[in-house]
Amino acid sequence: MKIGPGRAEILGAIPVSGGVNFALFSAHAEKVELCLFDGDQETRLVLPGRAGDVWHGFVPGLVPGAEYGYRVYGPWAPEIGHRFNPSKLLVDPYARALTGPLVWGPSMQGGVGATRPDRRDSAASTARGIVCEIQKPLWDRPTRTWSQTIIYEAHVRGLTMQHPEVPAALRGGYEAVASPPIIEHLKRLGVTALELLPVAAFIDDRFLVEKGLRNYWGYQPIGFMAPDPRYGTRESFRAMVRALHAAGIEVILDVVFNHAGEGDGTGPTVSLRGIDNNSYYRLCEGGRSYVNDTGTGNTLNLAHPMVLRLVMDALRHWVEEMGVDGFRFDLATTLGRASTGEFKELASLISAIRQDPVLNAVKLIAEPWDIGPGGYRLGAFPYPFVEWNDRFRDGVRQFWRGDAGLIPELARRVAGSAEIFDHRGRPATTSVNFLTAHDGFTLHDLVSYAEKRNEANGENNRDGHNANFSQALPDAGAKASRKRAMLATLMLSQGVPMLLAGDELGNSQAGNNNAYAQDNPIGWVDWQTADEGLIAFVSRLIRLRRDHPVLRQTRFLHAKIRAQDGVRDLIWRLPSGAELSSQDWHDAQSRCLCAEVRGAAEGPPGLASGEAMFAVFNAGGATEVHLPDGAWRLLIDTAEPDRPEAPHFAAATCVAAQSVQLFIRSTARQEPSP
Repeated sequence: MKIGPGRAEILGAIPVSGGVNFALFSAHAEKVELCLFDGDQETRLVLPGRAGDVWHGFVPGLVPGAEYGYRVYGPWAPEIGHRFNPSKLLVDPYARALTGPLVWGPSMQGGVGATRPDRRDSAASTARGIVCEIQKPLWDRPTRTWSQTIIYEAHVRGLTMQHPEVPAALRGGYEAVASPPIIEHLKRLGVTALELLPVAAFIDDRFLVEKGLRNYWGYQPIGFMAPDPRYGTRESFRAMVRALHAAGIEVILDVVFNHAGEGDGTGPTVSLRGIDNNSYYRLCEGGRSYVNDTGTGNTLNLAHPMVLRLVMDALRHWVEEMGVDGFRFDLATTLGRASTGEFKELASLISAIRQDPVLNAVKLIAEPWDIGPGGYRLGAFPYPFVEWNDRFRDGVRQFWRGDAGLIPELARRVAGSAEIFDHRGRPATTSVNFLTAHDGFTLHDLVSYAEKRNEANGENNRDGHNANFSQALPDAGAKASRKRAMLATLMLSQGVPMLLAGDELGNSQAGNNNAYAQDNPIGWVDWQTADEGLIAFVSRLIRLRRDHPVLRQTRFLHAKIRAQDGVRDLIWRLPSGAELSSQDWHDAQSRCLCAEVRGAAEGPPGLASGEAMFAVFNAGGATEVHLPDGAWRLLIDTAEPDRPEAPHFAAATCVAAQSVQLFIRSTARQEPSP
């Protein structure tokens, strides 16, 4: 087999006329071998070209479907950050497909401690890249603004493994997500965006493999562009996206660019560590150790231009070639850290994404924290990023649990957390509101367990969050009431709501609040015990939010007077109908808050300008609530989930304990008689 110099401009394995061009970045390598495979037979070809720090070569006659990897030669000097070891077959970070899943094995270890390299050949246990055609088809995408968006967070396997109507042969993969039963359920709910936990190729790390567990969630990436083979092929992923788009549902990917799955210096050498450890990772102690702002053992060096390029190329790949409509960035504070480790709003990656004509047109969601110094950055990300709002999660949980003094906190969260996000022109849709997510209790467990039960993870229940603000309620009726009230709070609050898959049907994880390693019924959605009544109730809530723009505004509400009618856009009331005084706001025993909301006074009149909402959030006992003047219509009562919509003529309403009521009325100005 022959190889020529090729070209350096496009990284990865790129089919061109008459063969395939290969290009790999490594600033500190001394030699790079391209390894081509025909079954178990390996052919090694030295990349003959070098342009700056990009090694490249062209193999004539090679076609898509060829399997390949790299061996990279250079110094073994961990004390200064170099861990080259040509005994290890390395995955191309630009590989668009892999031959199989990546699972830790002993031969993947790069060194024997830090003293000498491990000379065992890892080719037999490491997945290979697959040369793929580069296709950028036109995608018929749904057009959903943030104010129209309802996010449904799910895991490919967890969502589909136990669905009785999904064919058994498809369960657990991309084809299952695209199957009619799953899409029909999403459409019935009315969700507009499916946010998938990581699908980029990841590794089952040693810690789990040795305990007989798996990296279920997928937050240990190795291949940043390859759909994980556990779930199907590149083609089946794209078919899934097309099916969801045809149903009017956007696809958002949870992506991990803060670290890679190789861990710290004791971890395996599978890709970046062996290609150029000193460039790809942030190092400390002269290069001997890894900065660990992520809690996973390493942190990607996103201040390096070629690491930045990898991330940008991967993001554009998922949008243009794979059809996705947005990203949720795991531990996004890390993405904003400069080479010094300091978080900066104008850090290289954040700035690059904001100016990119492909990426600034898709949905961008930041998880605004990591575990590094100053890592909690809620509210610090610039437009067009929106942010996961854990303050909403915790405040709403505490309010409905009956904690003292939570009325001010609930008010801030229902109004869109303006004190956090209302700056520099950011819209009211900046806050992604959620009650639960993959990381933590399910909604059912939130009302069923006072403490986590994570024994199945093999860490003696030491892992997972301890501050869950949960409560073990005494009976099924109390649990159902609390769940409906919390779901109503989520859907009636300003911002963008996110629903965890399975919460709408009462799914439980048996009290496990960290099911990252539970690729089994603990971590899978249980469709057999689905609460049909709860599904119908959630669908009704989402429909109400869709039909009434006053519930999903783009401008923040600051109790300012509206020009069109001289009435304030936000009024907080007591059950008596009176507005809250300063003393009322500080009443630790208060458990009921009423919100009168109109279209925002700031900005031009929008779709919400013609209606008003009156919502009652009652975490205390049954109480009588006086409505503001006007012709109100009751839309929903969480204490009576089947109660139909109807005009409400009385001046007051009886609100049951642990319940929410929502009223709507028109505020369209009536022209005076001549």
